[in-house]
Amino acid sequence: MKKRVLLLVAALLFLLAGCGAKNLAKQDTLEKVETNQKIVWGVKYDTKLFGLMNIESRQVEGFDIDIAKALTKEILGEDCEAEFVEVTSKTRIPLLKNGNIDAIIATMTISEERKKQVDFSDVYFDAGQSLLVNKKSGIKGIEDLDATKTVLAVKGSTSAENIREHAPKTKVLELENYAEAFTALQSGQGDAMTTDNSILLGMAAENPQYILAGDKFTDEPYGIALNKGQEEFQSALNEGLEKIRENGEYRKIYKKWFNEEPK
Repeated sequence: MKKRVLLLVAALLFLLAGCGAKNLAKQDTLEKVETNQKIVWGVKYDTKLFGLMNIESRQVEGFDIDIAKALTKEILGEDCEAEFVEVTSKTRIPLLKNGNIDAIIATMTISEERKKQVDFSDVYFDAGQSLLVNKKSGIKGIEDLDATKTVLAVKGSTSAENIREHAPKTKVLELENYAEAFTALQSGQGDAMTTDNSILLGMAAENPQYILAGDKFTDEPYGIALNKGQEEFQSALNEGLEKIRENGEYRKIYKKWFNEEPK
């Protein structure tokens, strides 16, 4: 009898925990962040220029981080907090759905497929897919990819799908993450690596013998993802983006990380 009671209690606690997570994700996000005086952002910790952990300071740094801080200030005021939680391409939506984070700003492309799960802010960065190659490769752009070339991409990414569409004759080798793909490029397993130009720029900045070949061949606009049904929070994010563009803060952050003026 005692064992049965314990099992029932455990089952009840499990159900309550599940309901709690569900309710946490569905509560009014703008009301929540205003009450807590902080926004919890899901960000990358491994993406040069956008979100990268500084080993010395133990702080995550990058374009996404600075934009998140600026938006937090615009939405909540000076004495507020931008808190950062590490996400990956696989974990970011589940963490948002579970209420662990309030918004995702993590080089996330706005797509119709993703809109089925989350809502997005206005575009905050105009990214596009490109190619990273060795300076000595002879590859000038996507038009040089034929059946004799191998392109490296990340498994399950839109980049892998796009390269097959734009260069149907070329071979595509998919790896687990950007680090593995770049290592494969360095070791000669592929002739080019493909993903968003923004990410490739970070790799090229650290490895001068590699360059971006040609112009971007897709439009991959980045947006801030939030849970569905959070119209007020979505409006606050969009208003914040508009304000930092008007007051010059966006331009300042952009130039800091990419060493050029935003287009």
